[in-house]
Amino acid sequence: MKRVEAIIKPFKLEDVKDALAEIGIDGMTVSEVKGYGRQKGHSELYRGAEYVVDFLPKIKMEMIVAENVVEQVTSTIVEAARTGKIGDGKIFVSDIEQIIRIRTGETNEEAI
Repeated sequence: MKRVEAIIKPFKLEDVKDALAEIGIDGMTVSEVKGYGRQKGHSELYRGAEYVVDFLPKIKMEMIVAENVVEQVTSTIVEAARTGKIGDGKIFVSDIEQIIRIRTGETNEEAI
């Protein structure tokens, strides 16, 4: 089992969610987060005063998937989230040792 975490631009959330639903991924956790990478933020003008916005709004999607679908999931996210501009985001894949569904007590693959 693998955890796939994707940091994407907020306006791409629906596109990515729909693309993942098409390949059978129906469970995920989505969080609104802030951060920056190579974008380094930007300057804005508010009531005549210039200020720097260091952290830009992003969406963090997390899902646990079987190992045999990781490649399909990551390529689907890349295709749906790509704009070709800086700040498109990143995907992180990590191992999951154990899953337990609280309601039923099911574990691992059955709990996904």
